Amino acid sequence: MEILGQHIGLGESKTIQFNIAKLYTATNVEIPIIINRATKPGPTVLITAGIHGDEINGVEIVRQLIAKKINRPSIGTIICIPILNVFGFLSMSRQFPDGHDLNRVFPGTKKGSLASRVAHHFTTEILPHADYCLDFHTGGASRFNAAQIRVSPKDFVALKYAKIFNAPFVVMSKILDKSYRQTCLKMGIPSLLFEGGKSLSSDRDIIEYGVHGVLRILDHLDMLNPKFQISKKTSEPVIIEKSTWIRAHKSGLLHTKVPCNKFVIKGETLASITDPYGEMKVSVKAPNEGYIINVNESPIVHQGDAIFHISTLVS
Repeated sequence: MEILGQHIGLGESKTIQFNIAKLYTATNVEIPIIINRATKPGPTVLITAGIHGDEINGVEIVRQLIAKKINRPSIGTIICIPILNVFGFLSMSRQFPDGHDLNRVFPGTKKGSLASRVAHHFTTEILPHADYCLDFHTGGASRFNAAQIRVSPKDFVALKYAKIFNAPFVVMSKILDKSYRQTCLKMGIPSLLFEGGKSLSSDRDIIEYGVHGVLRILDHLDMLNPKFQISKKTSEPVIIEKSTWIRAHKSGLLHTKVPCNKFVIKGETLASITDPYGEMKVSVKAPNEGYIINVNESPIVHQGDAIFHISTLVS
């Protein structure tokens, strides 16, 4: 295997620096790529996080895979990139310094914006080595996502692996244009997008779901070192075929009453919105029964803000 001009043989481990640009202080910004190869050939699994620089849970999931040596396969190769958007991570920002979202510019261009150039080099020099991709994300802003795998409708290959990963929910969602997931699909590489928690926050339960999911995928591919134990499934993931956002009808202080993951009934009170002066209070009720898979944890909302994501059809 040769990546970025460096050869990695069977049984070797290397950390390669993916250097694409500098800060305006002339300081190099390097993206470490941690590669571990077994002595026996097999599949290559690419594990990424930090496409959005403020999404910490994913970074911690991949860090734990490395620290616990889960990324040392019994066969094949595991490539870990804990922080793909180092620029955003430095400033705790979702975007690149050019204002672009890396997950909206794939597969990128050689002479485009900074984000587009990083996407291009990643797509042409690293991604072609992968047989499977696992990408870790969190909810944006103050919106907390239940641990879930996003799968495109009718993508039965991804659905198969999502069930093996066994996050609490599998959410059917259309693939966004120019996203990493769309590029993987076009290249014929099965990929799973994990969502869990919220930006600028670290959540122990979400991280545990992510790490255990990777263990199950590696075990299924016969790549997991025998010293690691796989916890038995206690339930199958809930497959959410359709969902909708519940939005604030008023602006004010938000007081949520239900946690993420909860199954609610139609008409159940989910939250209340008040003004700061004790004169106004309105209830937010569930429009249908379903699972709450995202909760806005901001203490203040504006009219029209998304405050809950609720399933409308499950299987």
